[in-house]
Amino acid sequence: MPYLTAQLGKLALSDYRIRVSRALKMGIGGKKVTVQCGSHGHHHEHRSYRTIEALINKSALKKSVKEVSLNIFSCLARAEAHIHRKKVADVHFHEVGAVDSIVDIVGSAIGVDYLGIDVCFSSALPLGSGFVQCQHGTLPVPAPATLELLTGVPVYQSDVNGELVTPTGAAILTTLVKRFGALPPLNIIKVGYGAGSNDFPQLPNMLRVILGEAQAASADEQVWVLEANIDDMNPEWAGFLMEQLLSAGALDVAFIPLYMKKNRPGTMLQVICTESLQPHLLKLIFQESTTAGIRYHRAARAVLQRSQGTLKTKFGTLKVKVFGSGANAAIAPEFEECRRIALQKGVPLKEVYAEVIAAGKRHQRALP
Repeated sequence: MPYLTAQLGKLALSDYRIRVSRALKMGIGGKKVTVQCGSHGHHHEHRSYRTIEALINKSALKKSVKEVSLNIFSCLARAEAHIHRKKVADVHFHEVGAVDSIVDIVGSAIGVDYLGIDVCFSSALPLGSGFVQCQHGTLPVPAPATLELLTGVPVYQSDVNGELVTPTGAAILTTLVKRFGALPPLNIIKVGYGAGSNDFPQLPNMLRVILGEAQAASADEQVWVLEANIDDMNPEWAGFLMEQLLSAGALDVAFIPLYMKKNRPGTMLQVICTESLQPHLLKLIFQESTTAGIRYHRAARAVLQRSQGTLKTKFGTLKVKVFGSGANAAIAPEFEECRRIALQKGVPLKEVYAEVIAAGKRHQRALP
């Protein structure tokens, strides 16, 4: 807490204080953080995006904290500009521009920096219902700016009569979070609960934050398999699609010939990827192919330890792929390396492959 208040003190804001108290929601203990403003009207002070941008830029905050804070406010400004049909620079924040919201946003950026967070994840977001009063009048819940910010984010409708995700919260999440969905494999370090002001009969009004370290990759891992049957795509696009998927981080991409309805020849696109890349690759497939639907499921796969080594051959020392370790390791030719030698020496590619395989066997036999 002293670190947070000291960092926030670098902003040219005054007449507020942060109060932290204990809270209990449906038997779950947590912390309630309240930004208390003074009596000079700061709580309802309106600020333009330009004013907030200048306020943060002129502060003595760390560069990384400034960048994250400005990114969050930029997201809010673009959403508000779209909803109210204004230019981003002309957007005036009302509730968002108040001291308490500036503290919320900049404080979040300070916290992420202080904890050394590399990647943020979030579950799908619950949406409340009803109406909320704001500067513009009575607005439906979720607020228009909230929905604008949550475009492309997984959400679900709850039966809570109230606002569960505010525009400020949506801006913070969509700026910080890299993936929404299931909790990734991790070792939990600490868990914290932040209490909201309202009480709902259906659920505890708490935000749960889990701090953890990513688990080291194991031989058995979970991957996603994405599949689409396509019979109406220009074949010339297929190679480009594969290049884009592999460049985006897909573990493997395959085109499998098949016959579809009305006996049409088609192709099944099959992509294997990590869980974190699954949403992005789904969008990429829809963007670069003609498919109207993609099947996807989790799959377990067992993999050998893979590394790169070198091997002495009659063509010189070449790079090779090594699967496994010790006497049971398998040595395989590296295509690009073999291709380079074949072109350089003017010998058939298959001859270079045969030499690497033979040299690999000699190497293995020589091991103790």
